[in-house]
Amino acid sequence: MKKLILTAIAVVSFMFTNAQDGTTGPTAKGKWLIEANTGFDSVGGTAFRFRSRDGETIWNIGAEGGYFVIDDLAVKAGIGYGDSSFSGSSSAFSYKIGAKYYIIGKVPVQLDYTGISIEDANENPSYLGIQAGYAWFLGEQVSIEPGLRYNNTLNDDADPESNLQLNIGFALYF
Repeated sequence: MKKLILTAIAVVSFMFTNAQDGTTGPTAKGKWLIEANTGFDSVGGTAFRFRSRDGETIWNIGAEGGYFVIDDLAVKAGIGYGDSSFSGSSSAFSYKIGAKYYIIGKVPVQLDYTGISIEDANENPSYLGIQAGYAWFLGEQVSIEPGLRYNNTLNDDADPESNLQLNIGFALYF
């Protein structure tokens, strides 16, 4: 756990010290970001997700937004809501806060905190997540961002404890 936190601090430090001036593209200072992700085996449901098996269904809907405080660095927040009929019915509200840095304007690296509030749960899980990928820009205002994400639990009894997942993100820049 200590190694993960130290790695996360190092990544954030790297992002701040290597921010480049003069970016005029979609990740320039003062621009806005709106992002929707698909979540495969998602933890912290700010992504779109649907799964049905043997008559039981789990679904989630969510989105994230951010503001570029300096070139290539966005401060982000996200929300999501989901419901599950697996092992009884429960609904969950998720929130996420963090930062996303675009290395050379095309390699997004994200560090964030995710909290989940589950209906009738004894303990609500929270996660520290790190994500990296590649941004394919389809012009100045749209990108597709496949990525790999790792969530590490901050709770003793969270299920799952940690999670490695594949995401495909779709982002709009204003």
